[in-house]
Amino acid sequence: MRRAVFLDRDGTLNREVNYLADPEQLELLPGVAAGLARLAQDGRLLCVVTNQSGVARGLVSEAVLEEIHARLRRLLSKEGVHLDWIGHCPHHPEHGPVDMRRDCDCRKPKPGLLLRAAADLNIDLSGSWMVGDSARDLQAGRAAGCRSILVGTGKGAQTLERLHQDAQTPPLAAPDFQGAVDLILKDPIRLERA
Repeated sequence: MRRAVFLDRDGTLNREVNYLADPEQLELLPGVAAGLARLAQDGRLLCVVTNQSGVARGLVSEAVLEEIHARLRRLLSKEGVHLDWIGHCPHHPEHGPVDMRRDCDCRKPKPGLLLRAAADLNIDLSGSWMVGDSARDLQAGRAAGCRSILVGTGKGAQTLERLHQDAQTPPLAAPDFQGAVDLILKDPIRLERA
């Protein structure tokens, strides 16, 4: 079985844009491509798992979402990085047409997208990580059996502050994506399995 890093998209890999609906607005955050390259060199599969309720809300079509993901792949490819899997949840439990309005298993914090990628790519979830900028990203990772890291980009700083205010156990956190990669690559379990 293979190990993976599951990646939230908006605020983690690319600059946060409220309901990103224009491929030209997708802009990689500093250090993301280099960090992904380091993870791939370590033998990690790179899997994007993203909630995209803008589809249910009628703010972005599935076709445009495909164009956005194609741009993401192109930008990373220019840096020598290949994404192994991209999955998205287009649903919302309260908004959109009836066929899109549901409490599905693929909307984070539920682990459906991670479980689907694991089945498709034969991923060892216990040896894998989830990296994101929200509590629901961390919850999805834990629910799938992964370890999780909160990045301080996107909504990450506010998420960390909220968790502290709620007196919750602080998550493993890094200021940015490169910091998250450093934590993953220093993981003692990784060293034991090598």
